[in-house]
This record gives sequence, C-alpha cells and structure tokens, in this order.
Amino acid sequence: MDGTLRDNDISHVVEADRAHVWHHLTQHKPFETGEPRIIVEGKRMSVWDQNGREFLDAVSGGVWTVNVGYGRESIADAVREQLVKLNYFAGSGGSIPGALFSEKLISKMPGMSRVYFTNSGSEANEKAFKMIRQIAHKKYGGKKTKILYRDRDYHGTTIGALSAGGQDERNAQYGPFAPDFVKVPHCLEYRAFEQEGAPEEGYGVWAAEQIEKVILREGPETVGGLCLEPVTAGGGVITPPEGYWEKVQEICRKYDILLHIDEVVCGLGRTGTWFGYQHYGIEPDFVTMAKGVASGYAAIACCVTTERVFEMFKENASDPLDYFRDISTFGGCTAGPAAALENMRIIEDEGLLENCTKMGEYMLGRLHELAEKHEVIGDVRGKGLFLGAELVEDRETRKPVDEKLAQKVVAECGAQGVIIGVTNRSVPGYNNTLCYSPALIATKADIDRIIEATDEALTRVFG
Repeated sequence: MDGTLRDNDISHVVEADRAHVWHHLTQHKPFETGEPRIIVEGKRMSVWDQNGREFLDAVSGGVWTVNVGYGRESIADAVREQLVKLNYFAGSGGSIPGALFSEKLISKMPGMSRVYFTNSGSEANEKAFKMIRQIAHKKYGGKKTKILYRDRDYHGTTIGALSAGGQDERNAQYGPFAPDFVKVPHCLEYRAFEQEGAPEEGYGVWAAEQIEKVILREGPETVGGLCLEPVTAGGGVITPPEGYWEKVQEICRKYDILLHIDEVVCGLGRTGTWFGYQHYGIEPDFVTMAKGVASGYAAIACCVTTERVFEMFKENASDPLDYFRDISTFGGCTAGPAAALENMRIIEDEGLLENCTKMGEYMLGRLHELAEKHEVIGDVRGKGLFLGAELVEDRETRKPVDEKLAQKVVAECGAQGVIIGVTNRSVPGYNNTLCYSPALIATKADIDRIIEATDEALTRVFG
C-alpha cells in the first residue's frame, strides 16, 4: 500500500462517508455504531482498506468488473491523455477513441457491426429493449412488442431492466413494472428436478423447448425479443446445459424473434473468450456489455447490433420518426473508449483469455476437490474465471442452506483476507451460491489462496 495513504490519518474520510454516502446493496443501520469499509488502494489483485488491511479480491471489484487487475498505469495514462485532448462531445457526433474502439471491438465479434455507447449496463439493455419495441412498430404494426426474459437472469436496476428481471428479491417493492415483459423458465440442470416434466436426459433441449411453449402461449406474432445471459451471473452462476443454446437459436429463427445476449458480466474475457456467447455458436442480434469493457478504469457500456438491425433504422430519411431517437449523455464521454482500447490491448498482449481458460480449469478442479471434502457443497459450476459453488443442507434433497450461513462463509473468508461473493437478494430461498470471479491475471498461487480460505471458512461454519 502506498506510504502516503497508509501513513495519513483518513478518519475524516470515514466519517464523511458515514455521514453522507449511500452505499449500494447495503443496510446502513450497522454504521450507526460501526465503520463502513473504505477501499483506499488496489494493486494487481489486492485491495487495502482504511485500516491498511490487505485483501485478495476474488470478485474483481465486488461485481465482476476489474478484469485486468488494479493499478494499470497504461490505462490511466491513456485516459488522462484523451481527457486533456477532448473529454466529451455528445454521441450525436463521433470521437477518435469511440471510432477506434468500435473498430477493435467489432473485429472480435463476427456477425456484429454497430456499437451504440451508453451510460451503464442497465441502460445498454434498455437500448436493446427500445430498439426491439421500435422495430415492432416500424415493421410489425406494433404487434411484436413482447420481450421474453429468463427466470434467475438479471439485466439491470432501472424500472425497464427490472421489468425483465428474473430475480424476485431484486424486484420486490419496485413495481409496478413495464408491460409486455414475459418470464421463461431457467435452465439450471442441478435443479431440474424442481421443474415439472423435466427429463433425466436431454434437459438442455427440453429447457429451451419451455421457451417455445411460452412463445406459443403468448402468440409468436406478439413476441419481438428474447433476452438472456450466456451464463447466468447473480442468479447462481448457471452454465447452460448441453443442447440448450442451439435449440434457443433455432426457436428464435423459427418465430422471427430478435435474440439479445446480455454480456454485462461475461463480456471482455470473463469466461475465456471475448464474449460468453462465443462458446456456444450463437448468432445474436444484440449484444450488451459494460463491466469488464474497461475493467472499471472508466465508465463505459455498449449495445452492439448487426447491420441488419441497424439498417431498419434508416429506411426512410424523410420520416422524422424512422431513426433511433435516443441519447445517453455520458455515452459521449471519451474516457471510456480510450480506457477500453488499452484494456483490450492488455488482454491480447498478456494472453489473458488463455490464462483465464487455464486458470479457470484449475480453479474448477480445486472447487471439485473442496466438494469431495465438504458435503455442504452440492454443485460446482462455471466457465473460465466465473465460478460458483452451491451450498446445500443435504445432497440428496438438495435443500439450500440458510442464506445467513452462506453469508457467514463469505465473512469468514474476509476474516482471512480474501473477498469472495455470494448470491445476494436474488432468488428467494436460493441465495446459497458462493461466487468467484478473480481477475484474468490470476495465478495458481492466487487461486490456491482463495480455495484455502474457502476451505477454512466452510470448516468454521459447517464443521
């Protein structure tokens, strides 16, 4: 930790935070007698708090974001240089970093062609929803307005994004929601037994067919889009079962439904490919992204489309309503694409996609070793350095452990100086999956420390 920060008294900062900052996803009552955590500095995969204590961060900034690790001077330099030259101009105009980043990004996304810059992941998803709705009016007489979303998936915090939110605890007390968003069943094979009619074999195709059933129930002529995460994140780190994505693609084409892949978590390397959907041979119409695009060094989010979608918005230049009449103020910031360009260079030059795949396989193996030791681990799953371990009271019944016990495991890891995550305020009764997403620079030594801390934590909590 930098000596200047370590040696200086920052008690005033702590008090200012306690008096004025409203933290995300946090109950503040405990701060009336205790201190909020202030993260003061980060380097590589470690962060330091206001007390000078070091933590190994196994969740990349708490929410799957800092993919290339902390302290990247080259990204900071790129941002500063760009800000001095031009910090902002509205997205109705272009910028050098915006154009160059778009070119670089599209080179990694065969079949996609256009990048729409937005303020956040939530808003990137909103843009796709709005495009689908506008296409419904432009092309289908206003009929194909319904957007399907999946149980357990999460697409953001705005009312529109929550309307497509498959996590009931995230949505609680925020309704009523926007109309014409329709839920389809999840594809968590570990809990297939809880779904009526689920087969013992061929579950992936069956799970996709449940989407088709919803389409037929609603009427294919009313359904314009399907929004899915390639690997479900906060709903339990759910990897798709075999045959699922192929069938989903087939269904979308059959009923002329636009396929929207939410890569806000998986994008830019988290699963070992540039985007999670690229593991499964999917050809999406929309891909949205945010968190790892610039590894948190600057705010940036994007909604990427195909040329086919783009062409629908410039068919009649004489019609004042024909184009996409939308703007995102901070989509015009140049720091984001400047940081994202350097972020992508680092991923390429340091072979971080390859490292993510290699270290992901190693960590998955280590988690399976933990499962052999601890009966409380019912299932281990994930892709690349995006992994989860579901905790259950009994392996036969698969009854989830009480979420307070899962949270206690996280706290016990923290007591050992390792930050891990857990599904939080997501699915009622199922906030029981430990979550891991270390930076793509992780080494075997880093992973071993994470596993050892989890091992000790599970022993302390469950014996």
